[in-house]
Amino acid sequence: MGHRKRHHYRRQHGSTGLWAGQTHTAHRLWIPPDRWPAYGCRAAAYGTHCRRMAWGMPFGAVLSPLADACPPCTDYDCLYSLWAVMLLSCCRRSTGGAAMAMLTVRELTFTYPQMDTPALENISFTLEEGEFLTICGPTGCGKSTLLRLLKPQLAPRGTQTGTLLLDGVPLREAASPGVVGFVSQHPEEQLVTDRVWHELAFGPENLGVPPQEIRIRVAEMASYFGITDWYDRDTASLSGGQKQLLHLASVMVMQPRLLILDEPTSQLDPIAAGEFMATLKRLNRDFSLTVILTEHRAEEAVPAAHKLMLLKEGRLSAIGAPRKVLGQMSPAEPMASAMPAAVRLYHLLPAAAPEVPLTVAEGRQYLREHFHVQDAPAPQLQSFPQTALALEKVSFRYDRQGEEILRRCSLTVGCGEWVCLLGDNGAGKSTLLQAAAGLLRIREGKITVMGKPLSAYHGGELYHHCLAMLPQNVQTLFARNTVREELEETAASLGELPFDLSPFLERHPYDLSGGQQQMAALAKVLGQHPKLLLLDEPTKGLDAAAKQTLGEILRRLCAKGIGLLMVTHDVEFAAAHAHRCGLLFRGEVMGMGHPDAFFAGNYFYTTPTRRMCRGLCNYGITPHELAACCTPKTDPSQRGAEI
Repeated sequence: MGHRKRHHYRRQHGSTGLWAGQTHTAHRLWIPPDRWPAYGCRAAAYGTHCRRMAWGMPFGAVLSPLADACPPCTDYDCLYSLWAVMLLSCCRRSTGGAAMAMLTVRELTFTYPQMDTPALENISFTLEEGEFLTICGPTGCGKSTLLRLLKPQLAPRGTQTGTLLLDGVPLREAASPGVVGFVSQHPEEQLVTDRVWHELAFGPENLGVPPQEIRIRVAEMASYFGITDWYDRDTASLSGGQKQLLHLASVMVMQPRLLILDEPTSQLDPIAAGEFMATLKRLNRDFSLTVILTEHRAEEAVPAAHKLMLLKEGRLSAIGAPRKVLGQMSPAEPMASAMPAAVRLYHLLPAAAPEVPLTVAEGRQYLREHFHVQDAPAPQLQSFPQTALALEKVSFRYDRQGEEILRRCSLTVGCGEWVCLLGDNGAGKSTLLQAAAGLLRIREGKITVMGKPLSAYHGGELYHHCLAMLPQNVQTLFARNTVREELEETAASLGELPFDLSPFLERHPYDLSGGQQQMAALAKVLGQHPKLLLLDEPTKGLDAAAKQTLGEILRRLCAKGIGLLMVTHDVEFAAAHAHRCGLLFRGEVMGMGHPDAFFAGNYFYTTPTRRMCRGLCNYGITPHELAACCTPKTDPSQRGAEI
């Protein structure tokens, strides 16, 4: 039966005895690495799962979790399953059944150069194989720093103390480039080739994987992720959601054991973000892949996790099962406003259930069982007589023979008005902003800013106290060595800024977290004192508190008569602050109206709160609005009744 293999049929030992670890002869098996994936259980019910568990991993690492995942095979002819069971029994006896944590972080402290305060201080936690950890915390609390320290090739420079272990071995010794996968919030920065198929093959090529195996891995990943339809396309032609999915697939093709993701959905529209999170949960479930995720979009990231970690000012605030951690969280806690809508609604309403709801479905059930939900008054649009920006039947395409990105698009923004545009990745939202800023030459139509056509502005007149734009990639605005120098470049007065940048004035802009970079870039843009402000994804990388601060800042700008046109994927931010919202689809703006009316009529481009109360009330797109429509059911017999 092969080199160093002795096998006894189940009728001689019995699977129960084997799985219970009863006495039997030790079986020595030598299985070549190229056969590891094949030696999973082939029984119909469990075969796929076992092979996935064994994918790319030594048998000793696979079989301990396999015992908990798969019952013993009852097929007498399933020899592969029996070999696995026999080796598992030996492995368990040799270790006494004790399970070692896959990842151990013990008293980790890290300080950046020239900084007195540690970015991380005394962080300790463990992760078992197959666990999903979601990390939440305010901007600058150390989330990104922690993730990069767990990927030695990306670890920042600084002073580090404490212990990082992978399977009991120091992380720097154990983590080869393919063992720990890293997915960032900027897929463009990590896509390195011009073709989709080449991007998938690039990682294994650099790991020295044989060409034939690379072909098999690439084919498998392309099929699993649904990439086959755009397998031969240029990476530059992909939408943001496709780029991030390709980025994830190119990491998974290297078969990592630990997958780290730093706000992977921050640049994705709601539909693409939901699909990405569904794929991530499937990877965790199907392959027992260990996942560590930081995400400001907590709506799906928190319920998906086995463990929730809360960081505050570089320290570990709490860690545990999400429902337990959130059940113990005070509504006054700043991080409470960053939690899923069902949790926030639970905190706003009188306590009526022993457990906090986490998902939209649980929140909806919570409303049905414990509250009467009444209709809210119809919203009223505010009028703005003066026009800051007007687009009249504007059309644009990048190539003469290419597809039109904007098609006779019309839009107005009043002085003091805040307009939000939503739409999927690749819909043309950023193109519209660039055209409005005079950065693109439109094919037809007319654009006016503060009552003057763009063609009437000469030199730098348009950008001198008239129009300013915050781009999607704010790093393009940074050209100096410190934040202070960046602000001095535009003569921005620190005393006039509506927020405090003093904690990181002396730091290099590239050393800041994503949210801190957003605030620094906005400060630089506001230094130009514009009358019209164009914003491309300004909430990207911001925590809930920073978003609230940003919303208040932009509201004050509107009160001064400054017009705002913002494109965003953040439906909750738009719902809470905008005067009007619209959807950009196939180059045209559709459904422009009051946020309450706009989101109440949508099914996908709407808020989690609206999905919770759909059919229960006519409006209610934020937790506060919905809470105002709820009254408790005083009669216990009414609880659970349909509303």
